[in-house]
Amino acid sequence: MTQIESSHPIPAGEAIDGDAAWAAVLRRDRARDGHFVTGVLSTGIYCRPSCAARHPRRENVRFFRDGAAARAAGLRPCRRCLPDDVARDEAGIARALAYIAAETEPPSLDAVAAVAGYAPHHFLRLFRRATGLTPAAYARALRARRAETALKETETVTEALYDAGYAAPARFYAEAPARLGMTPSAWRDGGRGVSIRWAIAPTSLGAMLVAATDRGICRLSFDEDESVLADRFPHADIAPGGAELADLVRRTVAAVEEPERPHDLPLDVKGTAFQEAVWRELSRIPPGETLSYAALAAKVGRPGAARAAGSACGANNVAVLIPCHRAKRGDGTLGGYAYGLAIKQELLAREGREG
Repeated sequence: MTQIESSHPIPAGEAIDGDAAWAAVLRRDRARDGHFVTGVLSTGIYCRPSCAARHPRRENVRFFRDGAAARAAGLRPCRRCLPDDVARDEAGIARALAYIAAETEPPSLDAVAAVAGYAPHHFLRLFRRATGLTPAAYARALRARRAETALKETETVTEALYDAGYAAPARFYAEAPARLGMTPSAWRDGGRGVSIRWAIAPTSLGAMLVAATDRGICRLSFDEDESVLADRFPHADIAPGGAELADLVRRTVAAVEEPERPHDLPLDVKGTAFQEAVWRELSRIPPGETLSYAALAAKVGRPGAARAAGSACGANNVAVLIPCHRAKRGDGTLGGYAYGLAIKQELLAREGREG
């Protein structure tokens, strides 16, 4: 079995064999671009895994860790998919991310594209593919994350907003509630002034805790009680939901019993920019399919951050609704799950995939 051994950008400890690489080629997996190149001996070229050209015969294919290794074997780059441009794209995205991080205000698309070395429209496609966000949305998420950190470390909200790079309080207060799910002062003070209502409902997967603010569900878990809410929001007004929560609980139970069906349940969750990007990618995985932690990391622009992607899955506060059960290890095993592998297996089985 052909082995691909590369420290860039394959995460340490994750071995990718020829069968796995060939499967990525057959599905034209963009997440594997930059992890290896596909050498086609019959034509003398090498391609990205996602190349749109007609697939070669398997017996004519060899896999190389990068373009340099393929060229050393006498192959030349494909003119259609331009596999050697992957490194250039990654470098451009890295320059853009550093530039955005250094700016106090979200820069214009033209400015970021110029730093990256691309035309604006082409760069926008590259950036969205790498991070799942536009440059402006990424900049806002980064600034909001700084605000969340500053709220915990400074004495006043005013200090926090200036430390985070906001030019005026109005912009901070306009953006923060949508991201934090509560006012900045309340977030900094353990949920003070926020009402959280909860209920425990029976499901075929076990007892389910549902907790919600006025904005949406902030916790969905199994075999837990309301004490987890007190730990997370020690100053919030936490109380049983009663009849006012009944409809939301009913809809949540339905979503758990049929995880393959899309839901429109309101969510009130927050995380770092990276965590939220991983959660978005999880929600884009079709029911019945899975992605590796490495693939998730690559899709949000952090190739090699498989462990961090796994941690982001673990930080998910709303099981099933953000489907972290669709993430697996690179070797195809299930990996971990906060509520036990039996529940993860059952969710995948209900979605039509053998767990």
